[in-house]
Amino acid sequence: MTGIRAIIFDFNGVIADDETPHLLTFQQALNEHGLSLTKEDYYGTYLGMDERNCATALLTAATGSCDPARLRSIMERKAVLFRDYTATHKPELFPGVVEFVKSAAKTCRLAIASGGRREQILYALRGTPIEGDFPVIVSAEDTTTGKPDPEIYELTLKRLNALTPRPPLIRAGECLVLEDSRAGIRAALTAGMKVVALATTYPVDQLTEAHLVLPSLEGITSDGIEHRLAQHGGSASPG
Repeated sequence: MTGIRAIIFDFNGVIADDETPHLLTFQQALNEHGLSLTKEDYYGTYLGMDERNCATALLTAATGSCDPARLRSIMERKAVLFRDYTATHKPELFPGVVEFVKSAAKTCRLAIASGGRREQILYALRGTPIEGDFPVIVSAEDTTTGKPDPEIYELTLKRLNALTPRPPLIRAGECLVLEDSRAGIRAALTAGMKVVALATTYPVDQLTEAHLVLPSLEGITSDGIEHRLAQHGGSASPG
């Protein structure tokens, strides 16, 4: 590939097919704290907001403020529930992901930038053919503000540039981000990166802020994505 020197992957809904168990365990953790969240609201009102921001919004709406201790309790409980669930239901990788990652790793630096917890990411990757293909993994523990804030993508780029041996400086415009939500798309765009959205979680009409929208990575190569981006001239539109 020319032009794109780094590819940054969101994780849930892009690499791992685990959005449903994430939602179910999040709903249970919220319910134990007297809060409710419907599937429709999660995928509508809170469109792609990460769980920390979503829980903050729910607490604020219910009580007028967000108690940090209560927020921490919700997030820790959700992590336990998800860990227990995945102990017997390991998330599957989406079709085409392994082939795409192996192809991209030949010419690009790869990273994961996810609002999920590191232990969940590492567990889902463990034993897969792509377990060792991401020299940089940035997770919820590494940031203070979730998507759509660009912090996570700015930090990921900083860590990519700090790798040893150090590459020639990678600029934001040389990074391609793969996302599945509007919040993630906006975070990457604000960071100055190119964005391809995958319609694995949300319908295409909710992803059109991205430079390119694809149904999945199945049958897609990194060179193929760059060719399609060039055809669209870098402007946001579904492809």
